[in-house]
Amino acid sequence: MAKIDYAALAPDLLEKVGGQDNVSSLSHCATRLRFVLKDESKANTDAIKDTSGVVTVVQAGGQYQVVIGNDVPEVYDALMNRLGPVGGGDEAPAEHKNPLDAFIALISGIFSPMLWTLAGTGLFKAFLAMFVTFGWISDTSDTYTVLYAASDAFMNFLPLVLAVTAARHFKANQFTAMAIAGALVYPSIIAMNDGGSHTFLGIPLIIMSYTSSVIPIIVSVWVQSHFERWLMRVIPSAFRNFMTPWIVVLVMVPLTLLTIGPATTYLANGVAAAVQWLFNTVPLLGGAVMGGLWQVFVMFGLHWGLVPIMTQEITSNGYSVLYGPIEAAVLAQAAAGLAVMLRTRDRKTRELAGPASLSGFLAGVTEPIIYGVNLPRKLPFYFGIVGGAIGGALGAIAGGRVEQAGVFPSLIGLPAYLSTPNFVLC
Repeated sequence: MAKIDYAALAPDLLEKVGGQDNVSSLSHCATRLRFVLKDESKANTDAIKDTSGVVTVVQAGGQYQVVIGNDVPEVYDALMNRLGPVGGGDEAPAEHKNPLDAFIALISGIFSPMLWTLAGTGLFKAFLAMFVTFGWISDTSDTYTVLYAASDAFMNFLPLVLAVTAARHFKANQFTAMAIAGALVYPSIIAMNDGGSHTFLGIPLIIMSYTSSVIPIIVSVWVQSHFERWLMRVIPSAFRNFMTPWIVVLVMVPLTLLTIGPATTYLANGVAAAVQWLFNTVPLLGGAVMGGLWQVFVMFGLHWGLVPIMTQEITSNGYSVLYGPIEAAVLAQAAAGLAVMLRTRDRKTRELAGPASLSGFLAGVTEPIIYGVNLPRKLPFYFGIVGGAIGGALGAIAGGRVEQAGVFPSLIGLPAYLSTPNFVLC
């Protein structure tokens, strides 16, 4: 397949979305450029779909999403060189969003910037666990300690990472957000989670573990953003720069530990428990729904709504069962695309289906194979859904689960599933 000239593609795309003046912001996820356009009617969607290097266009979540594939960072960098300070950001104009769109934009905006690092470190940890299981490395050695720290630190201090991305999304001070998150995972605060009685100014504290947590820091930063803006209005300019972060940290850390943290943790644990109950009680149903519909969720960007739940499962229970059926969903679509490549006589289709299927099998990235091959032909996409539903149901019955967040379901990611009770059936 011919190499795409992304330096040439960027200005062409920019012109077809209505020019630089029509772009409010630009971000990207694993495979898509996510434009927020001032007027989507100015974008020439048909021409963009026909552009070499573009898989398709999806308009969802208040965003104009151009699906590129694995090379999306190259196009993004080329576009940002032209957009300059106009780009960067993920906030769609409020009038373009319904509540579902706003929620999906919120989650994708917070999680997508750090998803590849989460996936990479999660895969690292999965392979390290596999090496211990097979006796290739001792979990009491210094080598293991170093490698485990390297693979686990990102997830362990996830609140610090989310503080940055949430602050960007909510337009809050990133470093102040990190100070709040740092307090949640501070060693002396963690040590207070000992089952004993603790108070703050005489008020009882409900101390919980916030390492690897998701919801508490996101809600805290949202509150911080509003509090900060109010302080910036009322504090005299001579004192504003140092007093605003001081007051915000002084108020937000106790407020989070006293109210926001416990409330959101109970809520998040409840959602995780409900998922666990479904998969324990009716695994066939849970697995079939997730395995069959996961790729449909991905098409419409709805999968972002499940990312915090999966991460919370791991934080609460040490593993996620929602991850289990996704492997089948991804591999089924990749297999359907491979079947198209083997059966088709069209050279262009074969050139697209081969690399796209390989991307699905090895990296878990399916948008190119879905939009470029399976969905246009309908039957391969339907067969992929059926295969995913059957595989997801079998995986759920086997107790399919992963212990590392962010691992992209693929053949390379199989070590992440080693904790599954019946790994062979899964």
